[in-house]
Amino acid sequence: MAVTGRNKSRNYKKEYANYHSKPAQKKNRAGRNAARNALKKAGVNVKGKDVAHRNGNARDNRRGNLTTQTASQNRSFARTRTAGKRNARA
Repeated sequence: MAVTGRNKSRNYKKEYANYHSKPAQKKNRAGRNAARNALKKAGVNVKGKDVAHRNGNARDNRRGNLTTQTASQNRSFARTRTAGKRNARA
């Protein structure tokens, strides 16, 4: 969410109510947290990095689907159904 202008600030409470509190988003967030913990447990250094899902599915935590990337690499493309995925038909 882009914020422009000096007097405009993000309404985090409204964002949570409208998006982050939804059951699907809670499951996705839990999947992302589980992926990070799985890589830590496997001995991968995740400090200062994002854990990326190669196929874009936050709930698919197979080791082969997880990789670490810098924040700029992981956030450098639009999150559409096919953008940035290893297999666009997955």
